Amino acid sequence: MMERVVFLVAFAALATSFTIPVSPKVHELYENGEDDNPILNPGSDANLFEGDILMPEGMPWLTKNTDGKFQFLTFWVMIWPYEGEKTFIKFEKRGGVGDQQNGQILSLGPGCDHKAVIEHELLHALGFYHEQSRTDRDDYVDIWLDQVTPGLEHNFNKYNDDYITDQNTAYDYESVMHYRPFSFNKNESIPTITTKIPEFYNIIGQYLDFSKMDVLRLNRMYNCSGPLTLLDQCAFEYASVCGMIQASSDDADWVHTKSSVGAEDHTLLGKCRDAGYFMHFSTMTGKPQESALLESRTLYPKRKLQCLQFFYKMTGSPLDRLVIWVKLDDGTGTIRRMKKIHTFYADSDHTWKIAHVPMEVGVKFRYAFQAVRGDPSASAGGIYIDDISLSETRCPNAVWRIQNFSKIMETADTNTVIDSPRFYSPEGYGYGVRIMPLSSYTDYTGSYAGLYFHLTSGVNDAVMKWPAVNRQATLVVMDQDPDIKLRMSTARSLTTDMRMTSDGEFFWDNPSKVGKYDPSCTCYRGESWGWRNFVKHFDLRRRNYLKNDDLIIFIDFDDITSLINTEVPIKPQDFIS
Repeated sequence: MMERVVFLVAFAALATSFTIPVSPKVHELYENGEDDNPILNPGSDANLFEGDILMPEGMPWLTKNTDGKFQFLTFWVMIWPYEGEKTFIKFEKRGGVGDQQNGQILSLGPGCDHKAVIEHELLHALGFYHEQSRTDRDDYVDIWLDQVTPGLEHNFNKYNDDYITDQNTAYDYESVMHYRPFSFNKNESIPTITTKIPEFYNIIGQYLDFSKMDVLRLNRMYNCSGPLTLLDQCAFEYASVCGMIQASSDDADWVHTKSSVGAEDHTLLGKCRDAGYFMHFSTMTGKPQESALLESRTLYPKRKLQCLQFFYKMTGSPLDRLVIWVKLDDGTGTIRRMKKIHTFYADSDHTWKIAHVPMEVGVKFRYAFQAVRGDPSASAGGIYIDDISLSETRCPNAVWRIQNFSKIMETADTNTVIDSPRFYSPEGYGYGVRIMPLSSYTDYTGSYAGLYFHLTSGVNDAVMKWPAVNRQATLVVMDQDPDIKLRMSTARSLTTDMRMTSDGEFFWDNPSKVGKYDPSCTCYRGESWGWRNFVKHFDLRRRNYLKNDDLIIFIDFDDITSLINTEVPIKPQDFIS
C-alpha cells in the first residue's frame, strides 16, 4: 500500500546568523504603521465606542442608558457556515461605515489582517467588552486620564457589574480584549494605562491569540463544554498515558520514561530538570525488526479530516523506523482494520522535531505509533515521542524549523536575513519565507522579528497560472505549549493580487521572470512582502515559542478564488478595525 505523503519540512539554521549577499527586495505591507495598534482607529470620524465598535440604532446587545453609559447584554449565538440566514457575521476588508440590519459585519481594514485582531473584533460581535472596562479594573490597572487625548476619555469608561459581566473570572492582563499601555495617548512617551503588577506592563494589549481566560469566558457565555475540533492530546505526564494501550502481540513495549540529563522530555524542556515524561523505545538491544505498537483510545470523529501533530526524536540506527497507523472500524463495529499512514526514519539530527501527519478518517478509530528496531548492533539510542495532539483540522502545508534561534537573535543586526528552503503549495507553486531576526521596528517592549513571504521558481512553473493572484499566504509562529488549547501562536496573512513592480511587471509573476537567482535553493526568489513587527522578542522569550531553542513556523499558500463571490445580500458594518 502506498503511504500518504506527510507535509513535514525542517530546516536547521546555523548557530550564527548570516546575511544573504544578493537578495530580492523586502516590502512592508504597512509602511506607515497602520498595524501598530489597529483596534483604535484614531483616524475614523465614525461614532465608535471604545475605539472599534460602531453603534447603529437598534443594536440588540448594546444599549445606551439615561446617564449616557452603555450596557452590554449577553445573547445566544450559534455559528456555522452561511447558508442564506437573516442573521450572520460577515468579514470584510474595507474602510466604509454602514449600519446594522439583519447581520453583523466585521470590517477588517488596513493593518487588521492578523489573527488576534480578528479574534478581538469577533469577541465584540459575540458580546464581549474591553477588559479594562470591567467593574474591578482599578484594582489591577491605573488609568491616567490626564494623558488621554482630549475628547477621547470616554474610551476608558468603567461599567458596573449590572451592566456587563466578567463571567465570574479574574482580571486578565493577557486578554486579547485589553488595551495597550499607550492607547489614545496624547504624549507618545507617556502611557495611558499602567499595571499594578509591573511584570504585566509589556503583556497587556497582546496581539498573539485568545488568552486562556478569553476561551474560558466564551465557553461559559455560550455553555460550551470544550473544543469542537480537538479529538485527543497527550503529554505523557501521568502513568495512565492518556488511555493509550500496548498491543499484546508485540515483541517489546514502549516505556513510560522520566526525563533525565541527556534524555529530556519535550513537555517541560528547558523549565525543570529531571522532570516530565515521554514514551521511549530502545533500539540498542533485542533483535532486528522487533517492534512495539502504542495505540490511542477509541476516537469518534465528527469530520473526515484530521491532523496528527507530535514531537519525536530518533537517536539509534538509521534503519530504525517510526510508523504511524490508523486502526479502523471494519464496518461491523469492531476496530481492527489496519492502515499505514507514514513512516519516519532516523537521521543525523537527534534533537526533538515536530511532525504533522494528515488523516482522512470518517469512522471510529484508533491511531498508533509503531517503533521498529533496525540494527541493534549499530544503535546507541532509540525512539522517543511526546506532546501529541490530534485535531479535526488541516495540517499545515509546510513547516520551517529554525534551530538555535536565541543565539541568532543575540548576534543579528538589522541587515541579517534568513531564507527558508523552497516549499510547494498543494497547487504546485513554489514559495519561501524570509525572517529578519532583528527587524528595524521597536516599541516600548523592545525589539521585533520580521517575517516575509515570497514566491520561488519551481518544477511545476510551466503549468502554473501566472501571475499567481487570489492566493492567501498564512504565516504562523508556533507557541509550543504542550496543551494545544493553551497555545498563543501568532499569525498573519496576505493575499496576492495584480500589483505591479517598479519595472512594470506583475509582482506575483513567475519568479524566473521577475526574481533573482539563489544558489542555496537552485531557484529564483521573488521579492517579499510581510511585516517587520510580526512578533516581539519579548513574547518569544516569555512563552513556549523557543522551546529547545527552535523557532517553528507554519506556512500555508492556498487558492481562495472561491471566496471572492459572496451570498451575503447586504453590506452593513458594525465592528471596525
